[in-house]
Amino acid sequence: MPTQRFPFARQQPWSTLLPTTFHEPDRAAVEVSDLALSVRYGPFLTTTAWDNVVEATVTGPYRWYRAIGPRLSLKDRGVTYGTATDRGVCISFHRPVTGLFGAKRVHPALTVTVEDPDGLAEAVRAHLTPSSPGEPG
Repeated sequence: MPTQRFPFARQQPWSTLLPTTFHEPDRAAVEVSDLALSVRYGPFLTTTAWDNVVEATVTGPYRWYRAIGPRLSLKDRGVTYGTATDRGVCISFHRPVTGLFGAKRVHPALTVTVEDPDGLAEAVRAHLTPSSPGEPG
């Protein structure tokens, strides 16, 4: 299957307030390939193999102060790469991934606000392998 690319949403007024590195397609997109899930959000990069991905869930709407820009949840250490407030995709992992803290793997989930949340969630789910309850992928 060819690599699928999901650019981040451009929602006003947020797209004019964020640096272009956070919403330009060549610098900010989610890529779904047969090998891995890869998310580039300006200077931040998160990549993980499919056996680490648990689920992808369409979520939203969000409060702007919890969704716009790179955000860390102090409650659960999840990270958000956001450019819109209406909808996004929360991707959860078996083992924490890198994100806002470079090489340190501390994020158990990642929320992204792409143009096509339903398409991204479907593409991620297509790469998941069924596992027994309670067992990592």
